[in-house]
Amino acid sequence: MNNRQKALEYAQTMQESFLEQLKTFVHIPSISTDPEKKAAMQAAAEWITTKLKDLGLNEVAVIPTEGHPVVYGECRCANRPDAPTVLIYGHYDVQPSEPDDLWHSPPFEATLRGENLYGRGASDMKGQVAASIFAVESILKNGNMPVNIKFMIEGEEEIGSPNLNSFMESHKELLACDVALNPDSGMIAADLPTITYALRGLAYFEIRVYGPEHDLHSGLFGGVVHNPAQVLCELIAGMHDQDGRITLPGFYDRVRHLSAEERAELAKLPMDEEYYKRQTGVPALYGEKGFTPVERVGARPSLDVNGIYSGFTGQGQKTVIPSWAMAKVSTRLVPDQDPAAVFDQLQQYLMEKAPKTVRWELIQMSYGAASISDIHHPATQALASAFLSVWGKPPVYKREGGSIPVVGNMQRILGVESVLTGFGLSDDNIHGPNEKLHLPTWYKGIQTLIHFFYNYGEQR
Repeated sequence: MNNRQKALEYAQTMQESFLEQLKTFVHIPSISTDPEKKAAMQAAAEWITTKLKDLGLNEVAVIPTEGHPVVYGECRCANRPDAPTVLIYGHYDVQPSEPDDLWHSPPFEATLRGENLYGRGASDMKGQVAASIFAVESILKNGNMPVNIKFMIEGEEEIGSPNLNSFMESHKELLACDVALNPDSGMIAADLPTITYALRGLAYFEIRVYGPEHDLHSGLFGGVVHNPAQVLCELIAGMHDQDGRITLPGFYDRVRHLSAEERAELAKLPMDEEYYKRQTGVPALYGEKGFTPVERVGARPSLDVNGIYSGFTGQGQKTVIPSWAMAKVSTRLVPDQDPAAVFDQLQQYLMEKAPKTVRWELIQMSYGAASISDIHHPATQALASAFLSVWGKPPVYKREGGSIPVVGNMQRILGVESVLTGFGLSDDNIHGPNEKLHLPTWYKGIQTLIHFFYNYGEQR
């Protein structure tokens, strides 16, 4: 029996242990946006650190940043000085669990029901980080790594990774690699292995509209003072035209067009209108005219209101004209769009459309560029072969509608491509109540990563 087969069998026999360890990891409420969870953030970083040290990795450290720390560790291929180096990226922070009353079990208890593990972070992305660690463990317990491995696990992805770029800039030599493995994506379905080759970028804003100095009686001043809530709603409504296109000046100037070949490939994905209706529960879909749902989600930009607030929202009634109104607005961007330019476009829109009866303020909250990767990269092909070995079918290739800014930033700062995968499913409810991880898919994911490391090592 060769070392690859030994590693695969080890992972099979360790499934129960791997699950119990993952439960411990998920139990830690590592919410990066909550200042009261600083101790939990440190505990999550230390959980990873302990695992890497137990595996005998070198240079294992919790490296401070201006915010939450980055966990680093490395393992060199002992018998091949020319072996390629894989940088494994992940994050140990999670989204807040609210609204907690909608969870069927406590969000940080890591509850097993049927084939699923429920808990905040189980899928996004503690399960994916753990799968990477357990795949490396399975190999190291049965021989040498076929590639050099470096881990870079951050604690700020869910708040936009504000300190990761500076970390990478100041640690370029430490992070030098041939390719990055990023398992922060996912699969279309449990029986459909998936490789993501493109990600949308993000530009996130807060718009504030100010009217009177204080809330006013709507009977005494209604019809005389322009209501900031009304102004804000009208501004937001005007950001799309009747065909679903975004109306910010110059917004589409740098949008990369889809080729006929790529549209044909995307059309093969089993993600039609009925798929999205089942996923969301909406009676009908909405979007830019002239594009299919899968094209709108992965290859076309979007603009959405993520939250809106103004005036009295409590029980009962209170007749006021609010003094101000606020909206959180995000744009998802495609390759070649510049997130900084979108700020200028939104600002120009507000200058042209906002009435003189109010004041307004535009605040840029976070941004990240879109990315697109070469599906013919040797590491991508190594992963495709790994999926074929475990699932018995080749993977599909998709564009992802979400954003993982680190992918584009790695291209820019470290000069490396990323292989994007993951073993979460589209119904895992990430960021929402009752987040879950489908364990049969997760176990197969660990096996896939084992194959990936061996496949990539054998190519060089």
